[in-house]
Amino acid sequence: MFNTHCQDKKELNITRAEKAPKIDGELNDKVWENAEIATDFIQFKPEIGNTLPRNKRTEVKVSYDDQAIYVAAYLYDNPEKIMSQIVNRDNFGQTDFFLVVLNPNNDAQNDTSFFVFSSGQQADAISNPTIGEDFSWNAVWSSAVKMKDDGWTVEMKIPYRTLRFADQENPTWGLQFHRQFRRDRSQYTWNPIDPTKGYIGLYNGELKGLDNLKPPLRLNLYPFSTGILNSFDGDIDTDLTFGMDVKYGITDNFTLDATLIPDFSQAGFDNIVLNLGPFEQTFSEQRQFFTEGVDLFSKGGLFFSRRVGGRPSGELDLAENEDADVPNEVKVLNALKVSGRTKDGWGLGLFNAITEKTYATVTDNDTGDKRLEVVEPFTNYNILVVDKQFGGNSAISLINTNVTREGEFRDANATALVANLVNKKNTYRVDTELRMSNVNYQNDPSETGFSSFLFVGKVAGNFRYSFDHKFADTKYNINDLGLNRRNNQNDFGFDFSYQTFEPSGRLNNYRFNFFSNYRRLVDPNTFARFNFGGGYRAFTKNQNAHGFRLNIQPGKQYDYFESRDGRPFIFENSVSAGAWFSSNYNKVFAIDLRANAATLFEEGRDLFRYDFEIEPRIRFSDQLLLTYGLNFENRNGDRGYATSVDDNSIFGERNRQIVTNTISGNYTFNPFHSLGLTFRHYWDTVQYDYDLFTLLDNGRLTAEEGYNIDNVVDDPNINFSTWNIDLSYSWQFAPGSFLTALYRNQLFNFDENSEDNFTESLDLLFQQPMQNTFSLRVQYFIDFNGLKSVFKKNKTAS
Repeated sequence: MFNTHCQDKKELNITRAEKAPKIDGELNDKVWENAEIATDFIQFKPEIGNTLPRNKRTEVKVSYDDQAIYVAAYLYDNPEKIMSQIVNRDNFGQTDFFLVVLNPNNDAQNDTSFFVFSSGQQADAISNPTIGEDFSWNAVWSSAVKMKDDGWTVEMKIPYRTLRFADQENPTWGLQFHRQFRRDRSQYTWNPIDPTKGYIGLYNGELKGLDNLKPPLRLNLYPFSTGILNSFDGDIDTDLTFGMDVKYGITDNFTLDATLIPDFSQAGFDNIVLNLGPFEQTFSEQRQFFTEGVDLFSKGGLFFSRRVGGRPSGELDLAENEDADVPNEVKVLNALKVSGRTKDGWGLGLFNAITEKTYATVTDNDTGDKRLEVVEPFTNYNILVVDKQFGGNSAISLINTNVTREGEFRDANATALVANLVNKKNTYRVDTELRMSNVNYQNDPSETGFSSFLFVGKVAGNFRYSFDHKFADTKYNINDLGLNRRNNQNDFGFDFSYQTFEPSGRLNNYRFNFFSNYRRLVDPNTFARFNFGGGYRAFTKNQNAHGFRLNIQPGKQYDYFESRDGRPFIFENSVSAGAWFSSNYNKVFAIDLRANAATLFEEGRDLFRYDFEIEPRIRFSDQLLLTYGLNFENRNGDRGYATSVDDNSIFGERNRQIVTNTISGNYTFNPFHSLGLTFRHYWDTVQYDYDLFTLLDNGRLTAEEGYNIDNVVDDPNINFSTWNIDLSYSWQFAPGSFLTALYRNQLFNFDENSEDNFTESLDLLFQQPMQNTFSLRVQYFIDFNGLKSVFKKNKTAS
C-alpha cells in the first residue's frame, strides 16, 4: 500500500570536465560549449503549468570532475525588473533566486539545496518530509553572479564534501532546478511539480552521466578563538578561549560533527517574558551546533537541545537566613553528533554531550560565611536513533535518549517508536508515536510513564481533513533531555480545511480551516475542556496577505493546572477572535498588523483582553533594512494563581499590561560584510485587586477566607522589564571563515511597583546595574583535501 508516487521524470545527461570552469559568472569556459541544456521550466506557483516566454527563459548546464559538481545558469529577464536586495546568508529578502537540488541517493526524501540570489548571496539547506527545509545546515561552496543586458548568470561549484554518497560507477542522482521571480513570487522548476500533493522531493528529475565517482575524504576543521570583555556593576573581567569544531566523514554516508571546548558566547539573546502560568518558559535554540543537522534527533519529540547546558537540575535546601547564587547555565565540555543514511534508506544518529559539575554559592546572611553546594553533577547526555525510509515518502524510526548524572542525582531514559506512512498516491498520511519514559530518582522509587500520538488524515487536494489523538499518563516525564509541558492528557482533535492552489479573482490562493478539540484527564478520568473554531488566510495578486481566526470554548471549562495542586479552576464560555494583515514586502515601505480580543460570558466575570501589534519596515536601499515593532497587550479582569499560603493556592483578579518595543536593522555592504542591530525592550505590569481568593474543591473561587494583599507573605503585584541590545559586525574573509564582533547591552528589573507608569518604570530600569559585553570571534575553515593539494604542489615544486 505504501509506496512512492510515480511520474515521468526529466533527465539531464552530463559529461566530465577536462578542465574545471573558473567560477566567475561569465559562462565562457570550454566545458559549457557543448553541455546539454536543461530548460523549459514549468510554473508551480502561484499558477500551475505555465511556461516562460523566450525573453524570460532559463537555461542550465551541469558538469563534474573528481572534485565537484559545476553548474552554469543563464536566467533571461529584463534587468530593470530583477530584484536584488543584499541580505545575510540564508536570508531571502526581496531577491530573485536560482536553486539547485541534489539527491545522491535519488530516494525522493533527502535533498540538499543550494540557493544563489541575484544579489550574489548564498543559502543552503537540507530537507526531508519530516523537517521540511533546515537552513541551519551550512556548507562551504562557491558561486558567482553577473548581471547582463538580458538577465543574469550564475556559476556554481559544489564540492563533493558537501554531499554524502557511496562509491558509485554510473549512478543516477535526483536533480531539480528552481527559479523565482521575486517581483510577483512566481516560481518555476525544471521537472514539473504538483503542489496539491506529495513532498516536493518526489518531483525531482534525474542527473545521469556521472562516472566512477570517488567520495573524498571529508575532514573539515573550524578552529576558533574568542576574546571577551565583560563589565557589570563596576566589575570587569576578560576571557580568551580557543576551541575547534570538526566535521569528519567516518564513512561515505556517515559524518561526525564535534565541538571541542565549545564557545556559545555570541549566541543570540532570549526573548524573556514574565511567566505567570503553570508551565515552564522555554526558548528556541540559538547555538549553531545544536541547530545544524539535528533532523534525525528531532524524531519522536524526545530531544530539546536547550536541556544541554541549561539551568542546573538540583534543588537546594536553604535555611531561613541563607541565600544562594545559582548559575543560570551549566558549561558544556564537549558534544558530538554522528549521523548519516545508507543508499537503501537506513539512517543512524548518535548524539553525546558532557557538562561539567556546577556549584551554587550559599551565603549565611547572619555570619557572612559561604559554602559551595553541587546543583548539577558531571552529566552525560546521549541519543541513539535508527530510522528506515521507504517508498519515497514513508519512514519508521526508533529513538532512545538517556541522561546519566554522577552521584545521587536523578537519571532519565526515554524511548519512542515512530511511524510516518503515506499511501502510494500521496493522498493520505498516518503518523503514530509510542513513547515511554523512566526517571530514576535514586533515593526514591523510579517512575515509568507512557505517551502516544496518532494522526490520520487526507493530505492532498483542495479538501483536507484529519483526526488526531494525544495521550500521556501522569508519570510520563521526558524533561531531562526533552520538553513535555504537561502530561495527564487524553485529547481528541478533528480538522477540516479547504484551500486553493491557483489564482482566482483578486487572490493568488486562500485557505479556510475548521477545528474542534475535546480534552480529558487520564487520572482522574474526567472531562477537562472543549473548543471549536476556524480561520481564514489569503494571499492577493498584489502580494498582500490577510486572515482571521475564531476560537470558542462553550460551557464550563476545567483548568487542572492553574491551581498547581491538581484541583480544577472553572471558567465559562470563552470567546476569542483575531485578524492580521501583511503588506507587500517588495515595496520600500511595508507593514504587518495584528489584533486579537477575548472575553468570557460568565456571571460575575468582566474579563476583557485585547492586544495589537504594529510592525512597519522600511527598505531604504538594497543594502539597508530597518524594522520596528510595537506590541501592546491589555488583560483586564483576568483571574489566576497569585501565591500560596500554607500549601493553599491563592488566586487573584488582576489587570495586566504588556508593552514590547523591538528594532531590527541590517546594513549589508556586500555578501561578505554586514552590520546587524537587534533591540528589545519588554515591560510587563501585573496589578491585583486588594481582596484575594481561595480555590474550592468544586473549582470555584471564594473570598470568605479573608486573604488580601496585606496579609499574604509575598506581594503578588509585579513590575517586570528587560532591555537588550545586540550590535554585530560580520566579515567572511575567506570561504567558511568569519570574523564576528559583538557588543551586547543588557538590563533587568523585577519589583512590586505595579502602579508605576511606562516612564517611571524605564527610569527605574536604568538605575539597575548594566551589563556590557564586547566579544571578538575569529573562525577559520580548513578543508583537509585543500591542505593535501597544497602539500602535493609543494612536493612537486621541490
